[in-house]
Amino acid sequence: MAQERVPFLKMNGLGNDFVVFDARQSPLKLSPAQIARIGHRETGIGFDQMITVEPSPAGATAFMRIHNQDGSQVEACGNATRCIGRLLMGEAGTPHVSIETIAGLLNAFATGDETRISVDMGKPRFGWQEIPLSEEFADTRAIELQIGPIDAPVLHSPSVVNVGNPHAIFWVEDVNGHELERFGPLLENHPMFPERANISLAHVLAPNEIRLRVWERGVGLTEACGTAACATGVAAARLKKTGRETLIHLPGGPLEIQWRDDDHIMMTGDTMIDFEGLLDLNTLEFEKTAAGDAVAEPIN
Repeated sequence: MAQERVPFLKMNGLGNDFVVFDARQSPLKLSPAQIARIGHRETGIGFDQMITVEPSPAGATAFMRIHNQDGSQVEACGNATRCIGRLLMGEAGTPHVSIETIAGLLNAFATGDETRISVDMGKPRFGWQEIPLSEEFADTRAIELQIGPIDAPVLHSPSVVNVGNPHAIFWVEDVNGHELERFGPLLENHPMFPERANISLAHVLAPNEIRLRVWERGVGLTEACGTAACATGVAAARLKKTGRETLIHLPGGPLEIQWRDDDHIMMTGDTMIDFEGLLDLNTLEFEKTAAGDAVAEPIN
């Protein structure tokens, strides 16, 4: 008989928050509707993504399964990879672990600070079919796509790239000067993106600094998105807006992005355990059982 109450961790990477289940010993089966209920911020635990740690068919340290707040499954999540990397390295007592995802194999590395983790996010993909797009573009550094009047578009000419999931980055002078909460859903579901897309507004502050806001596919506005930071750092370098090492400022905090000479993207940033808890699989009610890194509230 399946467990009725299962333990979980609530974690976040720069405010991009996750509910993490360890399903390496006992499989966890939840429907999209149940996942959405757990992710609801008023009636559930609340999260941007739900992470299930499972045995790795490829022989990695573990397999990481990712579901968005709406219950849909996605290929990659950079901030979650850092969080899971921290847990697995702490468990194994090693400075490196490999994490299998639908998007491929990712490697996490310790930095000397328990909460600060680096992840090799692999190589970005720029081909229009790899992103994917519904139309052919020879140059994906800037594609023909705009919101607003033809002669005075509000947003236009995004850079597009796949870093395990599809991203479109619009270059603007003020990331808060556009209603991303209004344009985000339209652009995420634009016919140009057959698998939908993560939508970002980016402002280059300096040759090695960018400010970023993200509408995350299947989630909405988010405090941070690791794959969006990776995509933006790479896209900026391709356009010669920055060098290959960039500090990306997100609402939740900074991420260091390095696009190495071997084309792999290294992402470094903080992680936090918010609390431990138990979830009742029958009612989906939960209780907190232990505090995390910072005690922000008493445990009931």
